[in-house]
Amino acid sequence: MSGLAHYLEDEGIPTTVIALIRKHAEEIKPPRALAVPFELGRPLGAPNEPGFQRRVLSSMLKLLEAESGPVLEDFPDNAPGDDPNQEGWACPVNLAVPMEDMSDEDLLTQTLLQEISLLKPWYEESKQNRGGRTNYGISGKEPEEIPAFFASLAVNREDTPSPFGDEKPVHLAFKQMADDIRYYYMESAIARPDGRVTDVEIGNWLWGETTLGKVLVEIRNWAMESEHPGFKALAPTAMVPTHQRHRTIHG
Repeated sequence: MSGLAHYLEDEGIPTTVIALIRKHAEEIKPPRALAVPFELGRPLGAPNEPGFQRRVLSSMLKLLEAESGPVLEDFPDNAPGDDPNQEGWACPVNLAVPMEDMSDEDLLTQTLLQEISLLKPWYEESKQNRGGRTNYGISGKEPEEIPAFFASLAVNREDTPSPFGDEKPVHLAFKQMADDIRYYYMESAIARPDGRVTDVEIGNWLWGETTLGKVLVEIRNWAMESEHPGFKALAPTAMVPTHQRHRTIHG
């Protein structure tokens, strides 16, 4: 967007942008930019904080008063929930210690099913809090249908058939079901209205404190070295987020 701003300004259209990475704005020098100290993916700071978000937008739009630039200003405040003195977030469910041994397919399946069952009341509450909205549903599978497929991938690798048969290749089935089940876990974990959480906090919980996270890391470790073209393409960037790749073999 910083680069595009130059082209728009050349056509006589004033621009202002939010810069999540200040160094990029320093190098590209957009006509007007507001540098914010927020997490990537959260240009307005935090969800469910309309007053704070309006302050960010107002600060950005105010830069339009400058007739020429480059102008680069810093937003002065951290996002709500980033206060180091504030009590940390905790998942509302106490799950069992995640499995480390990925060799028992049946035990993996049962452990994942148990996690899903324990999280279900919180998932439903979270969905209700958002007026019935959820990000879950792209795969067309119920949460309880996913564990057996993931456990088989973790143990049997490329010998695992697609649960959709010939209708959908196995790597695409995995991608859609993985996205769904991550949404299920994360939406469950943030069900409490007072449970403000950063992406890193919820990532540390999902990838470090659940058996699902361990299984997904195991599948990614295999996929990075797999000859299966679909899994090999997904593995580098589409299986584990950047801030959690220290948990994988390949980083």
